[in-house]
Amino acid sequence: MPSILIIDDNASVGTALEVLFSLHDIDALHALSPDAGLALLEQHPVDLVIQDMNFTEDTTSGEEGEALFQQIRARHPDLPVILLTAWTHLSSAVDLVRAGAADYLAKPWDDRKLLVTVNNLLELSETRRELDRRREREQRNRSALEARYDLRGAVVADPASERVVNLACQVARSALPVLITGPNGAGKEKIAEIIQANSLVAKGPFVALNCGAIPAELIEAELFGSEAGAYTGANKAREGKFEAADGGTLFLDEIGNLSLGGQMKLLRVLETGRFERLGSNRERQVKVRVISATNADLPAMIRDGQFREDLYYRLNTVELALPPLAERAGDILPLAERFMDGDKPLSAAAATALQRHTWPGNVRELRNVLQRAQLLASGPRIEVTDLNLPRGASAPRPASPTVDPDRSHIEAALGRNHRIIAQTAAELGLSRQALYRRMDRYGIPRE
Repeated sequence: MPSILIIDDNASVGTALEVLFSLHDIDALHALSPDAGLALLEQHPVDLVIQDMNFTEDTTSGEEGEALFQQIRARHPDLPVILLTAWTHLSSAVDLVRAGAADYLAKPWDDRKLLVTVNNLLELSETRRELDRRREREQRNRSALEARYDLRGAVVADPASERVVNLACQVARSALPVLITGPNGAGKEKIAEIIQANSLVAKGPFVALNCGAIPAELIEAELFGSEAGAYTGANKAREGKFEAADGGTLFLDEIGNLSLGGQMKLLRVLETGRFERLGSNRERQVKVRVISATNADLPAMIRDGQFREDLYYRLNTVELALPPLAERAGDILPLAERFMDGDKPLSAAAATALQRHTWPGNVRELRNVLQRAQLLASGPRIEVTDLNLPRGASAPRPASPTVDPDRSHIEAALGRNHRIIAQTAAELGLSRQALYRRMDRYGIPRE
């Protein structure tokens, strides 16, 4: 049950408020003086304070109320305070609201308005506590993840990226092929490096090939190697990426760009570990862990006859879907700090601009923007103008994007807990009522 401390030297005021709140399942304590209120606050932590502005009969200046508010703010900076005031010192109450008071109400108060204000503030306090619990739990999970696995220096600050990295570490020690999906520049190669670093072949080579950067007529030679004279310009024999990655990991980025002929040969290597160099009929044997990545819609390419279905299922034994940076906003500022050398920190306005930007180029775009800003910024800090973000590419984003768990996060937790509300709420760090409210907000059925 939420609790409120009332600090007012009028006993009848305290009694009236206690009765009002008790009728709405809110526990209320009453102190008749500022000193008694501060002492009671130390003994009994509460969710909200309602305080009078005047405690001396021969003055209406509100100085006592101001002093009390400042002491509460100094000792409990996050505790919401509602001021009860008369018109004679309304200006003082307004000044205190600007200084951090939650609200002010004139005496005599309106019960309905007071209850609306109180319930809104109690809801906000509950949300903040839920957020704090969630952040603490996420920090513990991240610390455990970093202690157990080699994350290759990856920034894992947002729950969305943490889930992907955690799953990558879990599948790393198997030999199963992994397909990483996500937009360009989101960090798919970093996920592949994490898998390699925590795999059974961590000491083996890690070889990466961007299939989209190699002409179609040369991709097979890049993968499987070639003999001298195999094609125009092939003056000597050269090993391919599979040979180079023997005993380690081969990362095939933009796998959707591989030709149908290359797809067929790749499927054979995945199934048998055998291949032939271009221009040779001698089979070679390798043992390679294959991780592939794409930003393409492979199922759509299969329907269009552009990608082999059997290869898709061979590559997609485990799929890791890496969200775009805009959907893991908690990573933005930690990544920004990583990309800067520290000589020119971000101004508050620039940090807000980074969080509001939609980042169509993802992590790669963020890195380029910050490197350019550090080079061109003339002042001691990086300002919004130094970022040179394109107009129309920003969208409003709440200052604390993780206050409300997103719909997919809630649905995933419900699925893991077989839609048992108590277990799901405990996992998310929410009360049952708060979880129901969020389910209703996102249109998630309760049944």
